[in-house]
Amino acid sequence: MATPARPGSLPGPFPAGRPVPELEPALVREWRAGGGELVELFARARERLGGVAAFRLGPDPTVLVTDPRAVRHVLALHPGRYVKRSHRARLLIGDGVLAATGEAWQRQRRLLQSQFTGPGMRRYEQRIDGAARTTAARWASYARDGQVLDVGEEMRRFALDTIWRSLTGHPLDAGTERELAAVPAVVAALPSLPADGAAAHGPVADDLARIDAVAGLAIAAARDGGAGPDGPGLLHVLLDAAGTRPEYTDRLIRDELVTLLVAGHETTASTLTWLHLLLDRNPQARERALAAGGEGSPERRQALQALVHETLRLYPSAWILPRCASEDDLLAGHRIEAGTDVLVCPYLTHRDPGLWDDPGRFDPERFTTPGRRPTHPGSYYPFGVGPRACLGLQFALRESTVLLEHLLPAHVPHFRSVPARAAYGITVRPDGPAPATLG
Repeated sequence: MATPARPGSLPGPFPAGRPVPELEPALVREWRAGGGELVELFARARERLGGVAAFRLGPDPTVLVTDPRAVRHVLALHPGRYVKRSHRARLLIGDGVLAATGEAWQRQRRLLQSQFTGPGMRRYEQRIDGAARTTAARWASYARDGQVLDVGEEMRRFALDTIWRSLTGHPLDAGTERELAAVPAVVAALPSLPADGAAAHGPVADDLARIDAVAGLAIAAARDGGAGPDGPGLLHVLLDAAGTRPEYTDRLIRDELVTLLVAGHETTASTLTWLHLLLDRNPQARERALAAGGEGSPERRQALQALVHETLRLYPSAWILPRCASEDDLLAGHRIEAGTDVLVCPYLTHRDPGLWDDPGRFDPERFTTPGRRPTHPGSYYPFGVGPRACLGLQFALRESTVLLEHLLPAHVPHFRSVPARAAYGITVRPDGPAPATLG
């Protein structure tokens, strides 16, 4: 006989373990009435109940996980017990590696894994540097002319150029850039679209058609014309796979191409935009990074990487990682019933005062000074942790650092206005433009 559910607990019979503490319904109603962001409800649950907490937005409880050991349990130690459901971006990325599950995901990830580690990364160094030099030249022109630029758009333009070169072997041209503006438009729309796939497609149908057209042209050009001026890219890896793996149809190649476009530029663009905004409020951090060593030195590179890491601590690439319990489990001593939705939240783990000293302060030296940051692997995971951690970690760090090596010594953005808040969608991004001139 099933054990009856107790108030403030998750239902289900378990031989051991304690119930997950649940946020009082009155506090959820209060949050709803105030029209707050979802992250505010999460923060309230974490503050009142700890690193494994439950709340109800409907009839069933959702479990929020921010405790480092519980994070590692869910993402790294038992990924088979805590699985992905349909990805929110499936409408855009289809069956690409971010949305794939099971054996399909394993095959797709194995194919791409080698492209983003060790020798695989070295083949993209020249392309990253080329995109950074293009951006640096554009900024030098802005500075000479006193032109106002939008820092967020500039960071998106750089990141898109970088991933396009890496995918196709070609620099980003103006026509492709114009059409691919549809990508951030769809990404921004996703959280507000209907849950039903057919109903969700309508409002973004035109943007999806533009993206499909760009992908189709790129696939056809790679198949017919071979490598671009920078040599073969990731798209050629996918086309080569199609020769021996029948699952790599044109549709799956399109889905992987769009997945890499989305993952390869939206997150990096947001991170670099946040970084410039943080440096505007903390100019001494920029000065310390540049003073750490001479141009091209390992010391300066380490200091620039620390700027990126600290930005990712405050604004992780994926601020929330949804999972579903596929079986009953004990999580940090709490009982979890099969079918329970679990939300792992790097945003809140990274801002936990029990883990990080003065967590709201931008302090890149946490990542250069021994003993300044928590050592548990579940304490800092802006790209996730475990087998489904982001493939592009090293790529994103490398492109961000290379761009900073070009821009920080030469330019200081003077913002005319800054976004008043963050937008919490698939990524956490500045909610608005960031116009600036360059000093």
